[in-house]
Amino acid sequence: MSTCASAPTSCGCSAPAEGENNVRAGSSTQTMFRISNMDCPSEEALIRTSLQTLQGVTDLDFDLPHRTLRVTHTLASTAPLLSTLSGIGMQAQEWDGHESDARTTLYIPNMDCPTEEGLIRRRLQDIAGIGALQFDLAKRTLTLTTHEPEALRAANAALDEIGFAPQPNPAVADEGTRRTKTTAEKVCSPGASSSPSCDCDSAMPILTPAAPAATGKQAVFHIENMDCPTEEALIRNSLHKIDGVKSLDFNLLQRKLKVTHSLPSSAPLLTALSGVGMKARELGGSRTTLSISKMDCPTEETLIRKKLQGMAGIEDMQFNLVQRTLTLTHAPEALAAARQALKEIGLEPDAADMLEAGQDGAQAKPMSTISWLPMAFSGIAAAAAEVVHWASGGNTWIVIALALTAIFTGGLHTYKKGWIALRNRNLNMNALMSIAVTGAMVIGQWPEAAMVMFLFALAEFIEQKSLDRARNAIRGLMDMAPETATVRQADGSWEEMEAKTVPLGAVIRVRPGERIALDGKLVSGQSTINQAPITGESVPIEKGIGDPVFAGTINVAGSFEFEVTARSDSTTLARIIHAVEEAQGSRAPTQRFVDQFAKVYTPAVFVVALLVAVVPPLAFGQPWYDWIYKALVLLVVACPCALVISTPVTIVSGLAAAARKGILVKGGVYLEQGRKLTWLALDKTGTLTLGKPSVTDYRPLADHPETILALATSLAGRSDHPVSHAIAVYGDAQAARHREVDSFRALLGRGVEGTVDAQPYWLGNHRLASERGQVTPELAVQLETLERQGRTVVMLGAGERVLAIFGVADTVRDTSRQAIAELHALNVKTVMLTGDNEHTAQAIADEVGIDDARGNQLPEDKLRAVESFAAQGAAIGMVGDGINDAPALAKADIGFAMGAAGTDTAIETADVALMDDDLRKVPAFVRLSRGTAAILTQNIVLALAIKAVFLVLTFTGQATMWMAVFADMGASLLVVFNGLRLLRK
Repeated sequence: MSTCASAPTSCGCSAPAEGENNVRAGSSTQTMFRISNMDCPSEEALIRTSLQTLQGVTDLDFDLPHRTLRVTHTLASTAPLLSTLSGIGMQAQEWDGHESDARTTLYIPNMDCPTEEGLIRRRLQDIAGIGALQFDLAKRTLTLTTHEPEALRAANAALDEIGFAPQPNPAVADEGTRRTKTTAEKVCSPGASSSPSCDCDSAMPILTPAAPAATGKQAVFHIENMDCPTEEALIRNSLHKIDGVKSLDFNLLQRKLKVTHSLPSSAPLLTALSGVGMKARELGGSRTTLSISKMDCPTEETLIRKKLQGMAGIEDMQFNLVQRTLTLTHAPEALAAARQALKEIGLEPDAADMLEAGQDGAQAKPMSTISWLPMAFSGIAAAAAEVVHWASGGNTWIVIALALTAIFTGGLHTYKKGWIALRNRNLNMNALMSIAVTGAMVIGQWPEAAMVMFLFALAEFIEQKSLDRARNAIRGLMDMAPETATVRQADGSWEEMEAKTVPLGAVIRVRPGERIALDGKLVSGQSTINQAPITGESVPIEKGIGDPVFAGTINVAGSFEFEVTARSDSTTLARIIHAVEEAQGSRAPTQRFVDQFAKVYTPAVFVVALLVAVVPPLAFGQPWYDWIYKALVLLVVACPCALVISTPVTIVSGLAAAARKGILVKGGVYLEQGRKLTWLALDKTGTLTLGKPSVTDYRPLADHPETILALATSLAGRSDHPVSHAIAVYGDAQAARHREVDSFRALLGRGVEGTVDAQPYWLGNHRLASERGQVTPELAVQLETLERQGRTVVMLGAGERVLAIFGVADTVRDTSRQAIAELHALNVKTVMLTGDNEHTAQAIADEVGIDDARGNQLPEDKLRAVESFAAQGAAIGMVGDGINDAPALAKADIGFAMGAAGTDTAIETADVALMDDDLRKVPAFVRLSRGTAAILTQNIVLALAIKAVFLVLTFTGQATMWMAVFADMGASLLVVFNGLRLLRK
């Protein structure tokens, strides 16, 4: 109890009439507890089950967001309650309802996932004087309640030890301090601290210095094989043994580690990392994304990689050919040299689109570097050269003039790029084509040289246009969110503002037919919203006050106002776009194979072409002309463009098609891996079921069922238990009339009882009915039948007779049965892993068609189950909520997070995020994965088959140069168009 409450008159403090810890309620006592590690319904259920066993406990009232529990009891003291809570690991303290302890908010920049939250919680919860811990991962803040000044210093030291040192919050104007607010500050009068009898000084605002950021040198490492918290712990233990290491900042998703140290060099750090088996390389830390509009395919990527690799200060390169971006990790002084080197090879970055790391900016704009007018002129000249050559019977000055015109109007761009490639000792397709066309002119094949150059330039232009379609598939997501919004001003007026300038907490008005600009929560009005752009749902969703809305969705009917909960760069839509862009940049297994194959294939064919040109004439006296011509045809065939471009286009098309369906795939590797799934593990609550109990059976056992239902509804309406709530909702839906209940009493762990019209009634479970001796053999049969169906049985009784039976169950989603049937049709078997009892698990499994059901599963049991399937060689996926099932989701080959819309953690950590709660998206993902794999196979086989055919035709003398280039570039277009088919799936 606060000191202010003990002396209200002498210090100007208001007495906490309802804030007292123990409040009498008739013959019962109400005691409030703060439980610092009570975070979720699972822990609430554990506490409820444990306290229900204590005699004298009559009611429990939980408040999870504030981690409080009010216990109504008849116990002489609270010692049994505290002992029971301690026995199940709950850190409980009696609480008087006043926030008299200091509350301090710390900004921890490298805390961004549940794994790190768990690590911090475990470290701080044992420190004496630390009370409640409240985490906000989105804002990277930790608010802790401290009971004594020393506790805050101990907490800061502990956070520093585990590499999570608090730092000044850039979102707070005064970065040097943290103001802690207390409720006591509100109830004490301004002059209270001057009274000698009142200890209100403790309630005054406390200015606590923010923990200083660790100082010293910083080294950033990319650790190739650091994937999970286990390896993080291994590294942490190893590096903390080194004197001079001050803090460690881990980013598991990007496999990065930042070390703050005072060592002379980073060599001891690299040695220690190598000693624990970690493949680490030191990075400079600066990252710059360059937009290169002329970078269209792996040809340019290879040229850039060869040019920049080995340059001083350039540490890492990440290419995204579809978005035409290059992300460099570099020393600060190396950027200018890199830009100059790119300019030397004709691939200078677009200055306006250079994006420094951490900035927002638009994606590179697709632009075709070849215009239609020169292309048309080149085609006409090439065709005229062929006609004049045929009409005149040979080469004339007109034929040569027309050929040169065709070559330089259509192919000057190719020649420039080819010369740059040769100068940098790179055999890309531009170099090969330039050599082939020049060779054809040397041996007098002027019309053919002109036609080859025109066909190559034309195919390149069409290919660029086709790739732009794949780029626009992702860019179309960006265009869904409007650039402006109608925002309420301080004076109540409405003004149009740019969406990116709208602050958090602002209120936006949306009219019918408008797109929603930002994420938010309805505060006024109601409407129907088309959420298909985010969740893939085909049916518009009804929205009311308190419901979330997402940027990019469409207001179908009705006007409403909503409060902004996310800025433009952190909306659900923005996170989806960012995730898809990251996924584009990652190499899928097939793409990595093709890239490696092309590195060997092109030089090998060039060497073969060179041997074909010189060996037969020198060794066997064959005609030079014939074999040089065949070698030139081989050079055209050697272009690997069709083979290499097929994979990124197909993967990006698959990622975009999935995003349109509300399936967010975090990389090409998962898109390819989905086809291999043979088992899928599923959580029950919230995945197969709605997670909300409802009445499934109502069996009146006496006359006047309407009156019986009214009695049950009246009793259930007085209880806060979820099962009672389900009965109350059911009765309300049946228009049952509520009756006045007197002498109401909760029977903990059993049910409730009360008097209606002077007649006593009870509403309770099987246990209560058994204790009252009212379970007859006939009734027992009915109860067993319902329980074997997975129902929770509740009975209404009066005196010595049961009047009605209710069956309550967590309702199965309408889509679950169809989803399981579709998975079975795809030969994917299913297993349900749930914490419910075996009867309920089997009943739900039978209802939806699950192959295997396992009940009473704790998180570690789910993990072991997934591991057992993996040990048998099965490719297994896991569907859960992304947090409670985190160990199993991480261990599975593919982790699916349900209902990820609006959830930062699920989008960031899941392999595949299903944006709504429709389980049918899992079989849709498997089908898309198999379709992607089929198209990849088709494209690779098609590209290689065409090359094989032309290799044979070349050696038999039947292939011409223009036929070769037509077939090769035709193959490129075929594989691009084939890959784009996924966008229509």
